[in-house]
Amino acid sequence: MQTYKFIIKGRVQGVFYRKNIYINATNNNFTGQVKNLSNGDVEVYANLDSSNFDKFVSILKQGSPNSKVSSITSSKINTISFKKFSIVY
Repeated sequence: MQTYKFIIKGRVQGVFYRKNIYINATNNNFTGQVKNLSNGDVEVYANLDSSNFDKFVSILKQGSPNSKVSSITSSKINTISFKKFSIVY
């Protein structure tokens, strides 16, 4: 299991993006967290492996009905142990 950090750019704040990521990640048993950044982007951490990486990225791309994702960047980081998926305020 590897921990990834994602930065999502676009219209992703004020459109229930975090809530939809939380619901879909929880429904698919992913662990990690999602939070808004002060510059308008959204930051996501997730514990993934090669078999579920693409599925998680598709959840990030889908977002919410009113969101519009313009780009997603990902990077591997030192492992963080998450017990569940949560929204950070």
